[in-house]
Amino acid sequence: MLRGDNGHGKTNLIEAIGALAHLGSFRGAPTDAMVRHGASCAVVRSLGRYDGREILIEARFPVTGSPTALVNRQRVNRRRDLSEALTVTVFSPVDLEIVQAGPALRRDFVDRLLCDLHPRNDSVLTEFHKVLRQRNALLKQLGGRLDADAAITLDVWDQRLASVGDRLGSLRAKAVELLIPLVDDAYRIVAGTRARESVSVRIHSAWWPDALEGRLAAARDDDVRRGVSTVGPHRDDLEMRIEGLPARTHASQGEQRSLVLALRLAAHRLVTEARGVAPVLLLDDVFSELDEHRARALVDALPPGQRLVTTATTLPEGMSPDAELVVHSFPQPGDNGTRALSVLDHRVVDG
Repeated sequence: MLRGDNGHGKTNLIEAIGALAHLGSFRGAPTDAMVRHGASCAVVRSLGRYDGREILIEARFPVTGSPTALVNRQRVNRRRDLSEALTVTVFSPVDLEIVQAGPALRRDFVDRLLCDLHPRNDSVLTEFHKVLRQRNALLKQLGGRLDADAAITLDVWDQRLASVGDRLGSLRAKAVELLIPLVDDAYRIVAGTRARESVSVRIHSAWWPDALEGRLAAARDDDVRRGVSTVGPHRDDLEMRIEGLPARTHASQGEQRSLVLALRLAAHRLVTEARGVAPVLLLDDVFSELDEHRARALVDALPPGQRLVTTATTLPEGMSPDAELVVHSFPQPGDNGTRALSVLDHRVVDG
C-alpha cells in the first residue's frame, strides 16, 4: 500500500508501473507530461520475480521520439514482448470517463484488452493504424479530386485496410462476446443486492459484421470529398447499456462507477483465464471515489494476486496490506521549489 497526502506522487509511482506494461500513461497523458520539466527523457526500471526467475524491465520515455524498452537488458522492439513480461489491470478514478467520454476511450479499453489477452494482437492493431494513416494521407493529398491513377492507388490501400480491418473487427467482437457474462456478474457483485438491472455491452459498428471492403467502396465518394476514412474499426464504439438504456446518458453516476469497476474486473478475469497468470492489480485512490457500500463490494470482488493500492486516507475494511509505504515529497534542488520528488519514508510489514 502507498499512503500519502494528495499531490505527493502516489499516482506517479502507479503510473510508472503501468507505463512499463503499456509504454504509455494509463491516464492518457502525453509522453512529455511524464518527463520532469527541463529533462530530455524519463527512465523507469523495475525488478520483479516470476516462476522463480527475475525479470528486469527498463523503459525510456524521451520528450521527442518514441519510447523504448529493455527486458533483461535485451531491446524489445514489439509491445507484445513487453506485455509478455508484465501485464497490469489499472483501477483509477479517471476510469469513469470510459462511460462518460467519447468512443475513443472505449475503443482503447477493448484494444488494450486484446493485447493483454494475446500479445500477438498488438501486431494487428499496429498494422491497422499504419495502413489507416497511409490511406488518410492519400485522401488528404487528393484534395477532393480522384483521377484514374489515384483510383488505382486507393484500390490498393482499400484492400489492405479491409484485410487488416476485418481481422481487427473479428478480434474485438470475440473479446466482447467473452466479456459480456463476466461484466454482468461483476456488476451485480459491485452494485450489491440493489443491482437488479441487466447490463449489456456490445461493439457498435457501422460496418461489422459485413466485409469492410464493400463498405469502403460504398463510402469512397464521401471519403474523397472529406479527405478522411469515414468507415472502419477506427469509428467503432463499445456500447454499454443498463436495463436497455445507454449508460452514458441514462445511468446515475453511482451506476456508471459500478459499471466501470465491473468492466475492469471482467477484463482482469478474462486475461487471467486466457494466460494462466493474473495481471498485477494497480488501484489508484479508487476507494475515495466510492461510497461505503461499493467500496466494501469491490474489496470482496477483487481477485487474488499482487495488488498495489494508493490512498490518502484509510483503506476499507477487509483490505489488509502486507506492506505500507508512506510517500512524502520535497522541493527538488535547482527547480526553485516548484517541483516535488517522491520518496518512501518508511515501511511497515505485517507479520
